[in-house]
Amino acid sequence: MPADPLILAIDNGTQSVRALLFDTRGNLVGKGKQEIEPYFSRQPGWAEQHPEYFWEQLGEACRLLWDTTNATPDQVAGVTVTTQRGTVINLDENGQPLRPAIIWLDQRHARVDGPVKGPWSWLFKLARLEDTINRFREKTQANWIAQNEPELWARTRHFLLLSGYLNYRLTGELKDSTGSQVGYLPFDYKKHRWAGPRDFKWQTMPVTPSMLPELVSPGETLGYLTDEASQHLGLNGKLPVIAAASDKACEILGSGGLTPDIGCLSYGTTATINTTSKRYVEPVRLMPPYPSALPGHYSTEVMIYRGFWMVSWFKREFGLREQKIAEQRGIEPETLFDELVESVPAGSMGLMLQPYWSPGVRQPGPEAKGSIIGFGDVHTRSHIYRAILEGLAYALREGKEKIEKRSGVKIKKLRVAGGGSQSDAAMQLTADVFGLPVERPHTYETSGLGAAIDAAVGLGLHPDFDTAVAEMTRVGDVFYPNEKTRDLYQRLYSEVYLRMYPQLQPLYRKIREITGYPG
Repeated sequence: MPADPLILAIDNGTQSVRALLFDTRGNLVGKGKQEIEPYFSRQPGWAEQHPEYFWEQLGEACRLLWDTTNATPDQVAGVTVTTQRGTVINLDENGQPLRPAIIWLDQRHARVDGPVKGPWSWLFKLARLEDTINRFREKTQANWIAQNEPELWARTRHFLLLSGYLNYRLTGELKDSTGSQVGYLPFDYKKHRWAGPRDFKWQTMPVTPSMLPELVSPGETLGYLTDEASQHLGLNGKLPVIAAASDKACEILGSGGLTPDIGCLSYGTTATINTTSKRYVEPVRLMPPYPSALPGHYSTEVMIYRGFWMVSWFKREFGLREQKIAEQRGIEPETLFDELVESVPAGSMGLMLQPYWSPGVRQPGPEAKGSIIGFGDVHTRSHIYRAILEGLAYALREGKEKIEKRSGVKIKKLRVAGGGSQSDAAMQLTADVFGLPVERPHTYETSGLGAAIDAAVGLGLHPDFDTAVAEMTRVGDVFYPNEKTRDLYQRLYSEVYLRMYPQLQPLYRKIREITGYPG
């Protein structure tokens, strides 16, 4: 093993694929970033991408890495993969993709044909869970494929998440990490294994046990690079591929969030708040905690489905001026967008936004929509932009309080990662809305770092996770709440924001009933 070993972490997100080299102290010593087309739409609401495209772009990211770093392939001790969650891929008996991957952003719905078989039907009815289970069945991609492409489904021998597909391309082994299993699959979130034969999930979808990959825990070896994969990544030899976890789970680990009193916010395409716990705690009743990147632990997550996607939407629809000026000045557009935020007082002069731009299963419910209230002639696009950031912070604060209530543990500080964490204005606003110190990790690439931590333990570069996290993570900038602004946000949150959804929910139901549009 090289004297100064490095870990190659592949991070396949929604917007880009990144090839990241980390050392055993958590320093990013090389990076290749390849922007990707998140999806294409063959019909409105569909979001698909070719599996081979992800593999090709992974190779491009690695080529960019080796072209821009002084590190050499012989320093790499192992490889690990973290990916977007919930994207599914059908493979035939030869391991070839049968259709485009269905991306997690996809909005198609399967039919619900009658009640769940067996005693589950009356049990769900008794517990008033019929709508929740039906929503699960609607969103299960396997159901849609089996209903609308039955011949293709009949040829499906393996049904994998994107993580499982990339691990298969790397190793030739049909294996995946327990920490990556977030999606509409028959997974037991309490025991971190495929559901038992009597679990109701098998009755809600056509997936069979033989279609699913073998699961291993984060930090365990999935296999070794094939010759083809080694060449594709620009590496030498059959290096070990170590199991990591989903990008959100790795983000938490890479932020150093090992305990339930540290709230980890992800300001990414989906915005989330998470804590790590040894206990199985449902943050919202009957919504399971997701598997952690720390083996045997749980991530108690509350999600805002299209979180910082809303920021991207605003920049696309209303931010052309800032993007052009930034290009002329040779600066990042985020600098100018921060100026937009700071030009507006806290509270956006009464503009309040509820960020449910996509419906949920339970909270918010399937009827949920986004809303902005409080418009007046003083408001400009700057106010809308700040209101988006404030609305996201309010929603995540509500998530924090749900987690605290369910877990019985107070969150004392926050760590923020994801693209939005690069905005000082967003960080300060978050500290003020939550009334807590907000810490930015030392590196922006926290999901890749979390995967590297899993690999460092699996490769024996650190003896355990406590040591690896202590050695490889640290806090960068810290933002403290402004007392005056905190008090203003407290009133707006408790007296206005928390009342918005209950008051608007009946109207959302009427909109859905009249227009037939679900979200």
